[in-house]
Amino acid sequence: MPLHVPPAPAPALRTVLTALGSPTAVREARTPSLRLAQGPITPELPLPVHVLDRITPAGASTTRLAGWRFLLRSGDRAVAAADTTLTPDGWAFSRFFEGPYIAATEHALRQAEAIHQPYQARLLSVPELYMLTLWLHGDITADGADGHPAATDLLVPLAPAPPGIAAHRPHRVAELLPVLTHRVTPVTPGPLLGSPA
Repeated sequence: MPLHVPPAPAPALRTVLTALGSPTAVREARTPSLRLAQGPITPELPLPVHVLDRITPAGASTTRLAGWRFLLRSGDRAVAAADTTLTPDGWAFSRFFEGPYIAATEHALRQAEAIHQPYQARLLSVPELYMLTLWLHGDITADGADGHPAATDLLVPLAPAPPGIAAHRPHRVAELLPVLTHRVTPVTPGPLLGSPA
């Protein structure tokens, strides 16, 4: 299989397993699919979640690791996801959630498995555009927690994608980042309240 999933830190997985074993955490999660799931729920496909903090006019960007996301499987499908985050005390469970990105992530991973080139699977969030992508990193031996998108890496926008960007269509980083640069408009401060306009 050409798609490689980097191993999650063991403490991150433990926090998810602990949360899944807590009736209070599951009940308060506000994820109906998780509460109504029949049978065991298993965390699978851990993906490092990187955040694209800034897109510059040149298209260069900075990224940081925000946490690890685990798809939670019940039977033959993912019903929810669990996020973990790194705190000063180590890895901590962050939240359970469900919604369109769960199915979109599974769909994008199936697409990536059909590509005949090996990639390491990651997620890349672009908060400025409310956009999440499957990041297919070309260096399959890299530490999933480190690195920046290489020009030849692939980004697969997950549905729902921002207007004008096709969901589930793979783009090379070198092609998509300039498009995103034009989509992000710098916010210019308006006049202060009480000041002449």
